Amino acid sequence: MGTIYLVRHGQAQANAYGVNLADDVIADGPIGSLTATGLAQAAVTGKLLANQIPGFTGAISGDLPRQSQTLAGVLGAFDAAPEPQVDTRWNEYELTSVMTSRSAEDYADGKSFQKGIDAALSAWVDGATPSDGSETYAQFAQRVAAAASDAMAQASSGKTLLVVSSAGVIAQWISQLYSIPGQTWPALARTMMNASVTKLIVGASGVNLVSFNEHMHLSDIDGGIATFR
Repeated sequence: MGTIYLVRHGQAQANAYGVNLADDVIADGPIGSLTATGLAQAAVTGKLLANQIPGFTGAISGDLPRQSQTLAGVLGAFDAAPEPQVDTRWNEYELTSVMTSRSAEDYADGKSFQKGIDAALSAWVDGATPSDGSETYAQFAQRVAAAASDAMAQASSGKTLLVVSSAGVIAQWISQLYSIPGQTWPALARTMMNASVTKLIVGASGVNLVSFNEHMHLSDIDGGIATFR
């Protein structure tokens, strides 16, 4: 059997979601970089995995800074690591296209911001096309399925693959595995914690989910560094 570890990226600066906050330090990296907490989360998750497995035979992320930085943080906990692969099919859906209204005030009120995301995603799933002509929900689902299929092929017998992506993508794959309706998929995605771990086993019969959204390793470090966003 092969194993796939899906890790959600660490906490990112608000500008990753199209919101500009005064305390976002864009000069420290590209837009959408990890916060100091996000960097710590990636390192802690790397230590968790390094205590469980000897290493990875492959490592993939999308090209979003928050994903590639998390991948580097996780691999940094291992004495030896494979060359990171970049596959943009693991990128998150484009929130700035799906959700047109975003402000610092909305973002500060996490509950209201999430309600706005949920409403926009519901319309997107129902077939609304972003005004800028970007990806439809059907196209998003198709690319996630294709990326997942290739990951399964890489995680052949005895291999261990690390994939760093985002909540929407990881939840989309799990939704596809269990035929969870598109309108329910956002509810699964919004439960995901930053730098959480989801484990899949790949065998002759296909892929099976072993664990989802593990994050206890983030909950007792100096009072906890577990975050949703």
